[in-house]
Amino acid sequence: MINRRTLLLGSAAGLVAASLPLQAQMDHSHHHPASPETANSGEKNTASVDHSQHVAANKPAHKSTREIPAVSTQKPPLTAQGYRPVITPNGRTLPYRLTDGVKEFHLIAEEIEHEFAPGSTIKAWGYNGTTPGPTIEAVEGDRVRIYVTNKLPEHTSIHWHGILLPWGMDGVSGLTQAPIKPGETFVYEFTLEQHGTHMYHPHADEMVQLATGMMGMFIIHPKTKITPEIDRDYVVLLHNWAVHPGTYRPDPNVMTEFNLWTMNSKVFPAIESMVGQTGERIRIRVGNLSMWNHPIHLHGVQFEVTGSDGGRWPQNQWRKEVTEIVGVGQTRDIEFTAVPGDWAFHCHMSHHTMNAMGHDIPNMLGVKQPVAQINKVLPGYMAMGEHGMAEHQVHVDMGHMPGPENTLPMMMGEGRYGKLEMGGMFSMIRVRDQLGEQADLYLPPAGTQARKVSRVPDGIPT
Repeated sequence: MINRRTLLLGSAAGLVAASLPLQAQMDHSHHHPASPETANSGEKNTASVDHSQHVAANKPAHKSTREIPAVSTQKPPLTAQGYRPVITPNGRTLPYRLTDGVKEFHLIAEEIEHEFAPGSTIKAWGYNGTTPGPTIEAVEGDRVRIYVTNKLPEHTSIHWHGILLPWGMDGVSGLTQAPIKPGETFVYEFTLEQHGTHMYHPHADEMVQLATGMMGMFIIHPKTKITPEIDRDYVVLLHNWAVHPGTYRPDPNVMTEFNLWTMNSKVFPAIESMVGQTGERIRIRVGNLSMWNHPIHLHGVQFEVTGSDGGRWPQNQWRKEVTEIVGVGQTRDIEFTAVPGDWAFHCHMSHHTMNAMGHDIPNMLGVKQPVAQINKVLPGYMAMGEHGMAEHQVHVDMGHMPGPENTLPMMMGEGRYGKLEMGGMFSMIRVRDQLGEQADLYLPPAGTQARKVSRVPDGIPT
């Protein structure tokens, strides 16, 4: 997290620390007292920090993995058309009305209040009260009629990304149609000639309207039965945001230096975990309407990449991966057989699994920071970063670092064994041999977990 004050404080502290005599810089033992275990072993401890000098701020406790939300453990039943509905974590599917054989939907473009996670709420633009908008779900061969009402302060349109349709229904403002002005309603009508994982978004003032959250998923199920069958079908839409510390509206002028990375417009630990039962075949459909490519990595399995906005591929085109890049404007479907555990699912760009962060703060790694001397120049300075940033979450969780208003900590979440130190595009799929009403914390079978040992056996080469 960074604002002008913390940036200046950090820069000044770096200069002050660098200018102090070497002996003074080395005098920081008061900040890292040895624990009994490390004192007995003679090892230097760099993880334990004395927080007694700090006063805890009145901050809400952050969620642990026990409290991280998860989707329902109930498997959606098959519909009358023979498909199993998708599950959109933190979202929903848009209902429709059947009129003379046509499925009628209604999307409302409007300004909304959106919460990334407790502690960060923005004024966004979305559809039907949410960002992303509700997932549209239909079947290959269906005739759909979609009404779009504009309650925004400017005109808009909707492009049906990747869907084959008549030119006049493509939704490009000024090219294929007149813009939908504030207060107007337009209707789009076409027959679905394909199946696959698709998206919808504006093609009007696109830089602003996408940056503020206007997007959604459009799933078209095949009209014929697929094999192997899918037991649970998830939808995840990736996006990025620039919400400056202490502000409440996304900045559409930012093109690269984003500070929030989301799955279905939530950041960890507010992203609902996906769930599954051992042996089930699970599909995750991933769409990307951000401005970065995302190498999406799933722990625990080798998944198969089976489809895209071009539909489910022929089986001889499937390929096994553990990480799949989902490019800007692309969708990818991955499928796998569930194995028990709480498996991480995340973007593998490490700064995309953090929440709000500063991009221009000084690098304090390895810089000695004698607090007593620095406080003479910068009262209230708190040393951080000399040994890495792992202590950041400790400080924040204990209330030592209040941070800017409406800004989430960079690292959040707590598991059974300690701090998770994650944020942004990080989630889980929780798989159990038998799912109950909820997927509680996973307990590994005896003998299947890494453990601490007292020594390394002699003779092992290094």
